[in-house]
Amino acid sequence: MSGRGPRKDEASGGSSGAKRPDGVSASSAEQTDGGYVHRPEGYDADERSEPEPTGFGRAGWALVAVVVLSFLVIPGVIYLFPGALSELGLPFLVAMLVLPMVPALLLGLTAVWSMTGATRGRRR
Repeated sequence: MSGRGPRKDEASGGSSGAKRPDGVSASSAEQTDGGYVHRPEGYDADERSEPEPTGFGRAGWALVAVVVLSFLVIPGVIYLFPGALSELGLPFLVAMLVLPMVPALLLGLTAVWSMTGATRGRRR
């Protein structure tokens, strides 16, 4: 049988109840429910439950500015001028702890501010 090709029932999808790799018999896998989808009363497929997007707004652009400051500007300052705050009287190690803390605080405060502004008026 090795040189003849597949048997008739193997070529047609295994209508003899053969099992697929996932363990389901081929005959039960071919059965469907006809594509029924339950739609509750009053459901309108064209009706949108979300408002139209209007852009970033003030909070979105503030968040973008803080992200750029936190990921580009402050690390660039640390890389290019590592002793900048030590010239102001802060020890080098304190400066290396304070500079990364500034973006972390800015990101946290901006995220809380933007979310409270976005959810204002939505009481459940």
